[in-house]
Amino acid sequence: MHRILITDNLSTAGLDVLRKTEGIEPYVRSGLSQRELNDALQGVDGIIVRSATRLNSDVLAGQRRLKVIVRAGVGVDNIDVPAATR
Repeated sequence: MHRILITDNLSTAGLDVLRKTEGIEPYVRSGLSQRELNDALQGVDGIIVRSATRLNSDVLAGQRRLKVIVRAGVGVDNIDVPAATR
């Protein structure tokens, strides 16, 4: 089972697709502080963000389980791409 953290609003239709997909367990939490986000990422395989969540090098440091970062929208200005790549 792959646990996916969703930190920003997604449409109900999008959430329904995730919920119905075998092997995916969506985990919705919004309004997290950077510390709470760092802690929440420890227990997930992927994260889906929009523009409200900032994934900087501090949040991404030491994330050994995290495999996938999805930006539901355009651009990656809220994601530190070099840190995410590491």
